[in-house]
Amino acid sequence: MAMIFFRILFITLLIISGSVNAQQEILGKWKTVDDNTGEPRSIVEIYKKGEKVYGKIERILKESERGKRCIECEGDNYNEPIEGMVIIKELEKDGEEYEDGTILDPENGKVYRCKIWVDKENPRILNVRGYIAFLYRTQKWIRI
Repeated sequence: MAMIFFRILFITLLIISGSVNAQQEILGKWKTVDDNTGEPRSIVEIYKKGEKVYGKIERILKESERGKRCIECEGDNYNEPIEGMVIIKELEKDGEEYEDGTILDPENGKVYRCKIWVDKENPRILNVRGYIAFLYRTQKWIRI
């Protein structure tokens, strides 16, 4: 009887640690890359707040762009500094992905539905997808 209890306990601990590790894989700092030039653009920190996941631009890498403001944004983000701005909001875990949240593109001020997941073949890559209906764009961010 004790042996069965320990097996159940062991399996439960494995499941819990596996889900915690999957979540920790996306948390941290990621380098964004320009789609057109391939140049690094910024550092985004992905973090957890309550049960949801958020991402903010911690650092713009190009010195000449550091003071830029989001003039295309609406609402609270209008004319706010892009550096320090929360661009990913309210993602929820769904299996190995995080979805049902939004991502803001500070270049054009548009907000898109968002889904992110760690690349299975290369865990140093975070796939970040912004989409409207069936149209989407996926970027690959690199773990720092």
